[in-house]
Amino acid sequence: MELRYIDAHCHLQFEQYDDDREEIIEQMQAQGVAGVVVGCDLELSKKAVELAEQHEHLYASVGVHPTDTSERFDTDDLLALAKHPKVVAIGECGLDFFRPAVVDESEKARQKEAFSRQIILAAEQELPLIIHARPSKGTMDAYHDVLELLTEAKGAYPDLRGDAHFFVGGPDEAAAFIALGFTVSFTAVITFARDYDEVIRAVPLASILAETDSPYVAPLARRGKRNDPLAVIDVAAKIADIRGEDPETVRRALLANTKRLFGI
Repeated sequence: MELRYIDAHCHLQFEQYDDDREEIIEQMQAQGVAGVVVGCDLELSKKAVELAEQHEHLYASVGVHPTDTSERFDTDDLLALAKHPKVVAIGECGLDFFRPAVVDESEKARQKEAFSRQIILAAEQELPLIIHARPSKGTMDAYHDVLELLTEAKGAYPDLRGDAHFFVGGPDEAAAFIALGFTVSFTAVITFARDYDEVIRAVPLASILAETDSPYVAPLARRGKRNDPLAVIDVAAKIADIRGEDPETVRRALLANTKRLFGI
Protein backbone atom coordinates (compact mmCIF):
# COMPACT_ATOMS: atom_id res chain seq x y z
CA MET A 1 0.00 0.00 0.00
CA GLU A 2 1.05 3.63 -0.42
CA LEU A 3 1.79 4.80 3.11
CA ARG A 4 0.25 8.25 3.66
CA TYR A 5 -0.38 8.43 7.41
CA ILE A 6 0.76 6.70 10.57
CA ASP A 7 -1.45 6.81 13.65
CA ALA A 8 1.27 7.09 16.30
CA HIS A 9 -0.97 5.76 19.09
CA CYS A 10 -4.06 3.55 18.88
CA HIS A 11 -5.58 0.65 20.80
CA LEU A 12 -7.05 -1.61 18.13
CA GLN A 13 -6.65 -4.60 20.44
CA PHE A 14 -9.29 -3.20 22.84
CA GLU A 15 -12.64 -4.96 23.12
CA GLN A 16 -14.42 -1.99 21.54
CA TYR A 17 -13.25 -3.36 18.18
CA ASP A 18 -14.20 -6.99 18.67
CA ASP A 19 -17.12 -6.76 16.21
CA ASP A 20 -15.40 -5.00 13.31
CA ARG A 21 -11.65 -4.96 13.91
CA GLU A 22 -10.69 -6.59 10.60
CA GLU A 23 -13.00 -4.28 8.66
CA ILE A 24 -11.32 -1.20 10.17
CA ILE A 25 -7.85 -2.61 9.53
CA GLU A 26 -8.80 -3.20 5.89
CA GLN A 27 -10.10 0.37 5.61
CA MET A 28 -6.81 1.62 7.03
CA GLN A 29 -4.91 -0.29 4.37
CA ALA A 30 -7.16 1.05 1.62
CA GLN A 31 -6.54 4.64 2.75
CA GLY A 32 -2.81 4.28 3.34
CA VAL A 33 -3.03 4.47 7.13
CA ALA A 34 -0.60 2.50 9.29
CA GLY A 35 -0.88 2.32 13.06
CA VAL A 36 1.16 1.77 16.20
CA VAL A 37 -0.98 -0.43 18.48
CA VAL A 38 -0.08 0.47 22.04
CA GLY A 39 -0.15 -1.81 25.07
CA CYS A 40 -1.23 -0.71 28.55
CA ASP A 41 -0.37 -3.88 30.48
CA LEU A 42 1.25 -7.22 29.70
CA GLU A 43 -1.89 -8.85 28.30
CA LEU A 44 -2.80 -5.89 26.07
CA SER A 45 0.82 -5.65 24.97
CA LYS A 46 0.73 -9.29 23.87
CA LYS A 47 -2.46 -8.60 21.91
CA ALA A 48 -0.82 -5.59 20.26
CA VAL A 49 2.07 -7.78 19.12
CA GLU A 50 -0.33 -10.42 17.80
CA LEU A 51 -2.16 -7.82 15.69
CA ALA A 52 1.11 -6.42 14.36
CA GLU A 53 2.21 -9.95 13.40
CA GLN A 54 -0.94 -10.42 11.35
CA HIS A 55 -0.91 -7.12 9.45
CA GLU A 56 1.97 -5.53 7.59
CA HIS A 57 0.74 -1.96 8.23
CA LEU A 58 0.40 -2.41 12.00
CA TYR A 59 3.20 -2.11 14.56
CA ALA A 60 3.23 -2.63 18.31
CA SER A 61 4.37 -0.89 21.46
CA VAL A 62 4.63 -2.84 24.71
CA GLY A 63 4.42 -1.37 28.18
CA VAL A 64 2.57 -0.87 31.45
CA HIS A 65 0.39 2.22 31.90
CA PRO A 66 0.93 4.05 35.23
CA THR A 67 -2.60 3.34 36.46
CA ASP A 68 -3.34 -0.02 34.85
CA THR A 69 -1.72 -2.11 37.54
CA SER A 70 -0.86 -1.69 41.20
CA GLU A 71 1.32 -4.79 41.16
CA ARG A 72 5.02 -4.90 40.35
CA PHE A 73 5.27 -6.30 36.84
CA ASP A 74 7.99 -8.57 35.53
CA THR A 75 10.33 -6.59 33.30
CA ASP A 76 11.53 -9.86 31.72
CA ASP A 77 8.02 -10.39 30.31
CA LEU A 78 8.17 -6.98 28.64
CA LEU A 79 11.69 -7.65 27.44
CA ALA A 80 10.61 -10.84 25.70
CA LEU A 81 7.88 -8.93 23.87
CA ALA A 82 10.18 -5.99 23.09
CA LYS A 83 12.49 -8.27 21.09
CA HIS A 84 9.74 -8.98 18.54
CA PRO A 85 10.62 -7.41 15.15
CA LYS A 86 7.24 -5.62 14.89
CA VAL A 87 7.68 -3.90 18.28
CA VAL A 88 8.76 -0.30 17.66
CA ALA A 89 8.43 1.28 21.13
CA ILE A 90 8.08 0.82 24.88
CA GLY A 91 4.91 2.16 26.47
CA GLU A 92 2.59 3.63 27.09
CA CYS A 93 4.26 4.38 30.39
CA GLY A 94 4.81 7.41 32.56
CA LEU A 95 3.02 9.25 35.35
CA ASP A 96 -0.68 9.93 35.92
CA PHE A 97 -1.55 12.22 38.82
CA PHE A 98 -5.12 12.83 37.60
CA ARG A 99 -6.86 9.48 37.51
CA PRO A 100 -6.05 7.73 40.82
CA ALA A 101 -8.43 8.48 43.70
CA VAL A 102 -5.44 9.15 45.95
CA VAL A 103 -2.17 10.54 44.64
CA ASP A 104 0.09 10.58 47.69
CA GLU A 105 3.86 10.18 47.88
CA SER A 106 3.51 6.40 47.99
CA GLU A 107 1.48 6.33 44.77
CA LYS A 108 3.89 8.72 43.07
CA ALA A 109 6.84 6.57 44.12
CA ARG A 110 5.13 3.43 42.78
CA GLN A 111 4.48 5.05 39.40
CA LYS A 112 7.99 6.49 39.17
CA GLU A 113 9.56 3.11 39.91
CA ALA A 114 7.52 1.42 37.17
CA PHE A 115 8.28 4.23 34.73
CA SER A 116 12.01 4.18 35.51
CA ARG A 117 12.23 0.46 34.78
CA GLN A 118 10.61 1.00 31.40
CA ILE A 119 12.93 3.91 30.62
CA ILE A 120 15.88 1.57 31.17
CA LEU A 121 14.24 -1.15 29.07
CA ALA A 122 13.66 1.27 26.19
CA ALA A 123 17.21 2.59 26.39
CA GLU A 124 18.80 -0.85 26.50
CA GLN A 125 16.67 -2.12 23.62
CA GLU A 126 17.29 1.09 21.65
CA LEU A 127 13.55 1.70 21.33
CA PRO A 128 11.66 4.97 21.79
CA LEU A 129 9.33 5.55 24.73
CA ILE A 130 5.65 6.34 24.40
CA ILE A 131 4.99 8.65 27.35
CA HIS A 132 1.67 8.91 29.17
CA ALA A 133 1.72 12.01 31.38
CA ARG A 134 -1.47 13.38 32.91
CA PRO A 135 -1.08 16.17 35.47
CA SER A 136 -3.37 16.85 38.38
CA LYS A 137 -6.03 19.46 37.65
CA GLY A 138 -4.72 22.96 37.16
CA THR A 139 -1.04 21.94 37.23
CA MET A 140 1.74 20.54 35.06
CA ASP A 141 3.11 18.35 37.88
CA ALA A 142 3.21 15.01 36.02
CA TYR A 143 5.03 16.60 33.09
CA HIS A 144 7.61 18.19 35.35
CA ASP A 145 8.29 14.90 37.14
CA VAL A 146 8.47 12.97 33.84
CA LEU A 147 10.91 15.52 32.45
CA GLU A 148 13.05 15.26 35.57
CA LEU A 149 13.27 11.48 35.24
CA LEU A 150 14.02 11.67 31.51
CA THR A 151 16.69 14.32 32.02
CA GLU A 152 18.38 12.12 34.60
CA ALA A 153 18.16 9.09 32.31
CA LYS A 154 19.67 10.99 29.37
CA GLY A 155 22.87 11.28 31.38
CA ALA A 156 23.29 7.51 31.27
CA TYR A 157 21.50 6.96 27.95
CA PRO A 158 22.14 9.97 25.68
CA ASP A 159 20.29 8.38 22.74
CA LEU A 160 17.04 7.97 24.71
CA ARG A 161 14.11 9.26 22.66
CA GLY A 162 10.34 9.02 22.48
CA ASP A 163 6.99 10.76 22.18
CA ALA A 164 4.83 12.59 24.72
CA HIS A 165 1.49 11.10 23.70
CA PHE A 166 -1.83 13.04 23.85
CA PHE A 167 0.12 16.17 24.76
CA VAL A 168 -1.81 18.62 26.94
CA GLY A 169 1.12 20.69 28.21
CA GLY A 170 2.06 24.22 27.25
CA PRO A 171 4.83 25.62 25.07
CA ASP A 172 7.35 25.45 27.92
CA GLU A 173 6.72 21.76 28.56
CA ALA A 174 6.80 21.03 24.83
CA ALA A 175 10.13 22.86 24.48
CA ALA A 176 11.54 20.82 27.37
CA PHE A 177 10.58 17.53 25.69
CA ILE A 178 12.00 18.68 22.36
CA ALA A 179 15.26 19.71 24.04
CA LEU A 180 15.57 16.09 25.18
CA GLY A 181 15.04 14.82 21.64
CA PHE A 182 11.40 13.84 22.15
CA THR A 183 8.37 14.60 20.01
CA VAL A 184 4.86 15.58 21.10
CA SER A 185 1.69 14.16 19.57
CA PHE A 186 -1.85 15.47 19.28
CA THR A 187 -5.22 13.72 19.00
CA ALA A 188 -8.56 14.56 17.40
CA VAL A 189 -9.45 16.63 20.47
CA ILE A 190 -7.81 19.46 18.52
CA THR A 191 -10.71 19.32 16.03
CA PHE A 192 -13.16 20.65 18.64
CA ALA A 193 -11.07 22.27 21.42
CA ARG A 194 -8.96 25.37 20.98
CA ASP A 195 -6.81 24.78 24.11
CA TYR A 196 -3.98 23.30 22.03
CA ASP A 197 -3.66 25.87 19.26
CA GLU A 198 -0.88 27.89 20.90
CA VAL A 199 1.42 24.93 21.48
CA ILE A 200 0.70 23.46 18.02
CA ARG A 201 1.84 26.74 16.47
CA ALA A 202 4.85 27.03 18.78
CA VAL A 203 6.32 23.56 18.28
CA PRO A 204 8.59 22.95 15.26
CA LEU A 205 6.78 20.84 12.68
CA ALA A 206 9.63 18.31 12.79
CA SER A 207 8.73 17.56 16.44
CA ILE A 208 5.00 16.82 15.98
CA LEU A 209 3.23 13.47 15.50
CA ALA A 210 -0.45 12.78 14.79
CA GLU A 211 -2.34 10.13 16.73
CA THR A 212 -5.89 9.09 17.60
CA ASP A 213 -5.67 7.31 20.99
CA SER A 214 -8.64 5.41 19.57
CA PRO A 215 -11.14 4.21 20.66
CA TYR A 216 -11.15 7.51 22.59
CA VAL A 217 -11.74 11.17 21.53
CA ALA A 218 -13.35 10.92 18.11
CA PRO A 219 -13.03 13.99 15.86
CA LEU A 220 -15.69 16.69 15.70
CA ALA A 221 -17.58 14.99 12.84
CA ARG A 222 -18.03 11.84 14.97
CA ARG A 223 -17.87 13.32 18.45
CA GLY A 224 -19.39 11.06 21.11
CA LYS A 225 -18.89 7.94 19.01
CA ARG A 226 -16.12 5.35 19.06
CA ASN A 227 -12.97 6.59 17.41
CA ASP A 228 -10.65 4.65 15.07
CA PRO A 229 -7.22 5.17 13.45
CA LEU A 230 -8.73 6.62 10.27
CA ALA A 231 -9.25 9.82 12.28
CA VAL A 232 -5.51 10.47 12.00
CA ILE A 233 -6.42 11.97 8.62
CA ASP A 234 -8.58 14.58 10.42
CA VAL A 235 -5.83 15.24 12.96
CA ALA A 236 -3.21 15.90 10.29
CA ALA A 237 -5.53 18.25 8.42
CA LYS A 238 -6.35 20.18 11.61
CA ILE A 239 -2.67 20.56 12.54
CA ALA A 240 -2.10 22.13 9.11
CA ASP A 241 -5.13 24.39 9.56
CA ILE A 242 -4.04 25.60 13.01
CA ARG A 243 -0.51 26.27 11.81
CA GLY A 244 -1.70 27.93 8.60
CA GLU A 245 0.47 25.63 6.51
CA ASP A 246 -0.04 23.59 3.35
CA PRO A 247 -1.90 20.36 4.26
CA GLU A 248 0.20 18.18 1.97
CA THR A 249 3.45 19.59 3.36
CA VAL A 250 2.23 18.91 6.89
CA ARG A 251 1.02 15.41 6.02
CA ARG A 252 4.41 14.49 4.58
CA ALA A 253 6.24 15.96 7.56
CA LEU A 254 4.08 14.11 10.11
CA LEU A 255 4.61 10.87 8.20
CA ALA A 256 8.37 11.40 8.05
CA ASN A 257 8.53 12.32 11.76
CA THR A 258 6.69 9.18 12.80
CA LYS A 259 8.72 6.91 10.52
CA ARG A 260 11.92 8.39 11.90
CA LEU A 261 10.97 8.02 15.56
CA PHE A 262 9.73 4.44 15.30
CA GLY A 263 12.11 3.22 12.61
CA ILE A 264 9.25 2.36 10.26
